[in-house]
Amino acid sequence: MSKRFVITGVIIAVLLGGFAYFQFVFKPNMIRSFLSQMKPPAATVTAEAARTERWVERLASIGTLVAFQGVDVASQVAGVITAIVVESGENVEQGGKLVQLDIAVELADLASARATLQEAEVAYQRQVELMQKRVTSEANLDTARAKRDTTSAAVKRIEAIIAQKSILAPFSGRLGIRKVNKGQYVSAGMALMSLQALDPIRVDFPMPEQAISKLRDGQVIELSVDALPGQVFKGTIETLDARVATDTRTLLVRGTLPNKERRLLPGMFANVTVLVGEPAELVTVPRTAVTYSLYGDSLYVVKPEAAGSGQAPAAAPAGQPGESPLTAERRFIKTGPVREDRVAIISGVSAGEQVVTTGQLKLNPGASIRIDNTQPLKPVEPRPKQ
Repeated sequence: MSKRFVITGVIIAVLLGGFAYFQFVFKPNMIRSFLSQMKPPAATVTAEAARTERWVERLASIGTLVAFQGVDVASQVAGVITAIVVESGENVEQGGKLVQLDIAVELADLASARATLQEAEVAYQRQVELMQKRVTSEANLDTARAKRDTTSAAVKRIEAIIAQKSILAPFSGRLGIRKVNKGQYVSAGMALMSLQALDPIRVDFPMPEQAISKLRDGQVIELSVDALPGQVFKGTIETLDARVATDTRTLLVRGTLPNKERRLLPGMFANVTVLVGEPAELVTVPRTAVTYSLYGDSLYVVKPEAAGSGQAPAAAPAGQPGESPLTAERRFIKTGPVREDRVAIISGVSAGEQVVTTGQLKLNPGASIRIDNTQPLKPVEPRPKQ
């Protein structure tokens, strides 16, 4: 009886051992072997050939537009405004009258001073005639001359005050919004309105000290402003500052631009680009093709799946029969300057090679790929700035 139980136990143990071997050893190995032999489906990506372009080195900065000449027109003397000859926003010429202050008192003083001057001149001439006849002293002649000169100076002083109360444009330009009205009393030094010379217009922008050796007077600059999207204005560098700012380690650069239509206004925020040197040939790819990381920048290059060197085949339309099998080869690259939606590649990619532009997140080195350029990635419209 015990022998029978032993045989039954051995059989059960063998069955359990066989089941365990099948379940935990043979079955996993079979699944692993099956999966390793399966080839994953090709990932669909878009691709574009790297191309050679001639680029001029560009130094970018952010600047502020400044009037070629700009002042707040103010009065040198106090008084009541009797006339405003111009209106806000007008274009005026140099020397044109802007504002007239009350000069009634000064005109009365001037008439009195001129009458006194005339009397002093007659007295002086009488002393000259008497001196020629030797019937007066030199002291009387000197007194008459001094009185005439003093009165003449008083006349000139009153005329100067009258001239100061007639406020003229110091240069040609456009007036801002006036801050005073007719009949208003203004004190000396009070700003009446602003005057800005807008053509040409200047732009001040900082450049890092590392770029100082590349900057020269007369270099071409390109400028754009948010108020006029899509428009590029060209000018030249006028001058470089004589010192580098110690707090920012930047050099202030001033450029000049023609502004005949007066669309650029002082105080505007400006994106400035300085064109440096001669055009150079660079290999460029779309910016979406480059993956940036702490371990280096990289991209995927399209290669034939078969071994051997050769040029990557051109992209075929999706679903076209007879496509050559393709793989993605990951390459680490050295990037250069960036311009709009393209980036220059200093090393790692040659002109004409196909690079993956979208779909990199689905790829691993050596992964099979399928190129479909029927629905390329489109840039998003820029969001409006508040």
